[in-house]
Amino acid sequence: MSLPEQGRGVDELLAEITLLKKDDLPLRGGRVTAYVYDTGRPEVHEAAARAYFEMLEVNTLDPTAFPSVVEMERQVVGAVAGLLGGGHGIFTSGGTESIMLAVKAARDSRRTAGRPRMAVPVTAHPAFHKAAHYLGVVIDPVPVDPVTFRAVPSAVEAALTEDTILVVASAPSYPQGVVDPVAEIAGIASARGVPCHVDACVGGWLLPWLREAGAAVPPFDLSVPGVTSISCDLHKFGYAPKGASVVLFADAGLRRRAYFASASWPGYAVVNAGVQSSKSAGPLGGAWATLQALGREGYLELGRVTLAAARRLREGVAAVPGLRVLGDPDSALVAFGSDEVDVFALSDEARRRGWFLQPQLSYAGIPANIHVTVTGVTLRGVEAMIEVIAESAAAARERGPVELPQGLVELVTELDLDTLDDTAFGAFASALGVELGGAGQPEMAVVNAVLDALPADRREAVLVRFLSVIYS
Repeated sequence: MSLPEQGRGVDELLAEITLLKKDDLPLRGGRVTAYVYDTGRPEVHEAAARAYFEMLEVNTLDPTAFPSVVEMERQVVGAVAGLLGGGHGIFTSGGTESIMLAVKAARDSRRTAGRPRMAVPVTAHPAFHKAAHYLGVVIDPVPVDPVTFRAVPSAVEAALTEDTILVVASAPSYPQGVVDPVAEIAGIASARGVPCHVDACVGGWLLPWLREAGAAVPPFDLSVPGVTSISCDLHKFGYAPKGASVVLFADAGLRRRAYFASASWPGYAVVNAGVQSSKSAGPLGGAWATLQALGREGYLELGRVTLAAARRLREGVAAVPGLRVLGDPDSALVAFGSDEVDVFALSDEARRRGWFLQPQLSYAGIPANIHVTVTGVTLRGVEAMIEVIAESAAAARERGPVELPQGLVELVTELDLDTLDDTAFGAFASALGVELGGAGQPEMAVVNAVLDALPADRREAVLVRFLSVIYS
C-alpha cells in the first residue's frame, strides 16, 4: 500500500473493505464452525457494535481520566464472578492475555530456587506455551487419558517439582471439548501449596448455562477448593465482539501480582492491569452491551439450543459410515475422526460445499480429526451440517488420502529453513502444489498432511515460515 496523496471518502473506503472481504469466511449463519460465535440474533450484535463504536476512542490506559471504563469493567467482571464462584478480576483482550496474567501472577507469588515450571496437560491451549515462552517458565507436559482425553490426576502429581509455580486444568480443553477432573487436580495442587489455574476461556460463559439447561457439568470454577484463578472469554460463548475476556483470581492479593507498575523514568507513572498499556475501550463497551442485551434468560435460551444442537450433531456424525466422535464431550465442542477417511480431505470437501470444518493435527497419540464449535445459531442448520459432513466424507473416501511425494517429509524435516528467504520458501511450497497468499479459500489437505507427518517442533518452524510468506 502507498499512502494516497489526497484523503479518500468514507463511501469509497467502505466499498474497498467490502471488496477486500470477498473471500473471507462468512461471519453469520453457522457455516463457519470455528473462530466466530453467532447468537443468531442480529439485534444483539447491533447493540454490541454500537456500544463498541461509542467507546472506540476511549483509552483504558488511565482509568482516572475515563471513569466509564472503571464502571463498565466492574459490571462486566462482576457478572463473570457471579457466574464462576466469585473472585477478583481483570478485563483483558482475550484468552491468551488472561492466561498470560494468570501465569505471571503465579510466578511472582511463588518464588523458586530454580527456573519456574508449570504442569500443563497436553490438551491445554498453546497460550500456556506462549506465556511460558514470554515469562521464562518451563512447561512440564502432562499426559491425558487416551480414551476420555481428560488429564490424568496421578500424572499431574508426578509432574510436580519444588519449582512448580502453577498447575493447569481445562474446562473444557478445546481439542475434544472435555472437562478435566478439576476438583482432583486442584486438590493435588493445593496439597503442595501450588496455585491452580482453570482455563475456561471456551467454557466459562457456556458450561453454567448448559448445566442450567440440563447437562451434567462437573464442578470447575472458583468454588472448587484449590482453584486459585480462572479465565473466561466473553468473545466466545458470551458472544461479545473480540477481544473480550476476564481472568478471575480467588483473592485480591493474587490479582495484584498480575499488575505491572513502573515509576523508573521521568514521564507519567505507569500502572497496568493487563499486558497492554494504551488500548481502546471498544471491546469493553461491546462486551458490556452484549451482556446487557441478552441477560440471564437470553443466555439460558442460547444454552438450551446449543445443547440440543451439540447432541444432534454427535448423533449425526456417529451415523456417518467411518466417522466416530472422539471422547464424550461435556460442552458444545465436538471432534470426530476416522480410520477410513482422510479428515484433511474431508475438511477441503466441506469447504467446497461452503462450510468450514476445522482440521486438527495428530499429537501425543491423539489422531488427526475435525473440530466443530457449536454455537447459538447451529441448531437452525444442524441437519444441513450433518448432510454436508456425510457428503464430504463420501467424497473424501472416493478421493482417497493425500499422497505425499516420496521423501518429502524427510526433506522438510532436514531442510535448513534459515537458508531460505520468504521468496525461496514460497517457491518451494509452490513446487509442492501449495500456493501461499492467493485469493479465495485454499485447498489445505496437502499442507495439513505435511504438517501432520512432522514432529511438533518442526511443524512450528514451518508454520512460522508460512505466516512470514503470507504477510510478505
